[in-house]
Amino acid sequence: MSTLQTPTPAIGTTVPPRPPARRRRRPGRAPRALTVAATASGLFAVAPLVYLAVRALGGGLATFLSVLTGPRTAELAARSIGLTAAVTAACLVLGTVGAWLVTTTDLPGRRVWGVLLVLPLALPSYVAGFIWIAQWPELTGFAGAFGVLTAVSFPYVFLPVAAALRAGDGGLEEMARSLGHGPARVLFGVTLRRVWPAASAGGLLVALYVLSDFGAVSLMRYDAFTLGIYTSYRATFDRTPAAVLGCVLVVLAAVITWAESRARGRAVVRVGRGAARVGVPVHLHRARLPALAFVGVTVAVSLGVPAYGLVRWTLAGSSAGIDWPELGAATAATLQAALLGALLTIVVALPVGMLAARYGGRWTGAIETAAYAGHALPGVTIGLALVFVGIRVMPAIYQEIPLLVIGYAVAFLPLAIGAVRTAVAAAPPRVEEVARSLGHGPVATFARVTLPLAAPGVAAGAALVFLTCAKELPITLMLHPTGTNTLAVQMWSHTGAGAFAAAAPYAVALVLLAAVPTLWLDRVLRR
Repeated sequence: MSTLQTPTPAIGTTVPPRPPARRRRRPGRAPRALTVAATASGLFAVAPLVYLAVRALGGGLATFLSVLTGPRTAELAARSIGLTAAVTAACLVLGTVGAWLVTTTDLPGRRVWGVLLVLPLALPSYVAGFIWIAQWPELTGFAGAFGVLTAVSFPYVFLPVAAALRAGDGGLEEMARSLGHGPARVLFGVTLRRVWPAASAGGLLVALYVLSDFGAVSLMRYDAFTLGIYTSYRATFDRTPAAVLGCVLVVLAAVITWAESRARGRAVVRVGRGAARVGVPVHLHRARLPALAFVGVTVAVSLGVPAYGLVRWTLAGSSAGIDWPELGAATAATLQAALLGALLTIVVALPVGMLAARYGGRWTGAIETAAYAGHALPGVTIGLALVFVGIRVMPAIYQEIPLLVIGYAVAFLPLAIGAVRTAVAAAPPRVEEVARSLGHGPVATFARVTLPLAAPGVAAGAALVFLTCAKELPITLMLHPTGTNTLAVQMWSHTGAGAFAAAAPYAVALVLLAAVPTLWLDRVLRR
């Protein structure tokens, strides 16, 4: 066997000096410019909330404690927590049962039912509330808010549970049946335990959505925290009580998030090798008609009633005459604000998403956590914080488009970060290394290699942010420029005055505008 040896130079010959090794960045260490940019993005996300806390203490500790311990605060907390708990429980039942029926049983037309059970997610709560209150004006209070929020929120549970059921191993249920367990014991002992983490995550989204909702509770005249904060902000010149209530709402959202993480548990997983078995569909037999009635009533209430109401009130509004110039101006304002909001959000999210995708560490985790602060915060709280910032720090842009766009970016930054992180992580790191070895710097490598590879995912994230910005109500109400009204603001003003026929065209335009990025996003994800 021969070995490779380094040739020994002859005596008297001169050995050429070895070229200096190129200084390379230590693996796992992020470039300083990327870290600085990501840190700035994290500070951008938390700055308004820090200022909100400072503003809440601006009137002194005695004032803060007076508002915090007052009966009004306790009443709002009890009402909000009660509504959140009731809607979350109902959505867990509706979403889990619906997902089980359309994924694991022989329900007739289950693919069609699966699509129909997802569509209510695209309907803003204030649009659904407008339809219900226009049809039945007596439907107010807890019952009305509970019904509307449940109808538009249960897909948050349906989607993850259906995905967990499709991805699971049907052999677990077959093994349980072979051991003599009956259908009920298999369902509750195996299937539901397997999907509980997914259902819990969906329940968290429902709880945060209900806690932060402003449109439905306002239309149904249910005095929850968000309505109390907005009323306090609009009613007096002293905004300290509104700031204190906003801080309490932030704490409630944090507590709900912590409680969900404690209650989530772990899924039942398979430990064998090989592909998971596709389970045999459960035969419903005599339960087929009740199952069809369940999904039929759910779809009729959550989708059929809003569709019927929109058509009815739009026809009534067209017969009375539609103010087309005003509708066009509101549509243009919505497009402008949503496009700018999506652009700023993606720009702020890029360094955080790249850092999270390529480099780990505690500092990266801290930056990402700070950037995700807006995920658990109600829009009315973010709007209130930016009102204070605009008045005291940036009066030149208060009630102007830039401050509204900043509000969108703070609220929806987590959506963009998730899309950027996923897109960058999917791009092969070796391609970037090849570009660096050819002499390209970090900026050139990002612009010519990373960004083109991640562009489809980043564009999908931008479409999602655009869709969410177009539907946002409380931030838009509190920060929109004076004299410039978006579709959401115009619809809200007409609904508040009881002019349901005049509000319907704006609701239809908003739904159609939101449908465009939704369809495009669906096409991108499918490809």
